[in-house]
Amino acid sequence: AVEKVSPAVVQIVVPKTDGRNRNTPGNGAAGTGFLISPEGFIVTNSHVVNKSTDIEVNMPDGSSFRAEKSGEDPSTDIAVIRIYSNNMPHARFGDSMKLRAGQFVIAIGNPFGFQSTVTTGVVSSLGRSLYSYTGRLIDGIIQTDAALNPGNSGGPLITTYGDVIGINTAIISQAQGLCFAVASSVAEYVVGKLITSGRVRRAALGISGNSILLPQRV
Repeated sequence: AVEKVSPAVVQIVVPKTDGRNRNTPGNGAAGTGFLISPEGFIVTNSHVVNKSTDIEVNMPDGSSFRAEKSGEDPSTDIAVIRIYSNNMPHARFGDSMKLRAGQFVIAIGNPFGFQSTVTTGVVSSLGRSLYSYTGRLIDGIIQTDAALNPGNSGGPLITTYGDVIGINTAIISQAQGLCFAVASSVAEYVVGKLITSGRVRRAALGISGNSILLPQRV
């Protein structure tokens, strides 16, 4: 499974941002992504590339590309970027609805800049909810004990068959073995929308509320 998917897993480097949300030179923040098509579309976390227009993609073979953002959805912490090249190695989404607690899973990423790092674990629980960095609740989160660290964000969580069933997204730093991934059942839908239209449109009720002080009745 690792030999099958690793060639499609990339390191993503973006410049640091200052307090005014402008890119500044110096050592950049690094995350992970994975190719999903031979045309160069890459899936990662929105918080990895958010507010950045200068994105560098480093391939496992040592080659580097400049990438452009195709779209992002902060509400599910998913983004799609693209490099312009053909016949790229790529991974495929699996069906996260078929996962079971205790199932063996593998995480591939670039923790602390160490490229192509592999960790293993099991599915600890399914159907968790997690707040994205925008405050919106993401449903269908996979909890795993496969070790994740800063830099793993946006990397694939795969089965022993090499199918991507999650996008590694968050950890609880004060705990051990509490790591979370956005399920492929959510990610695959969002990625399709980002590639075709650049964003995900959501319905809203258009109802607002206001507190009113009512006088006491005599």
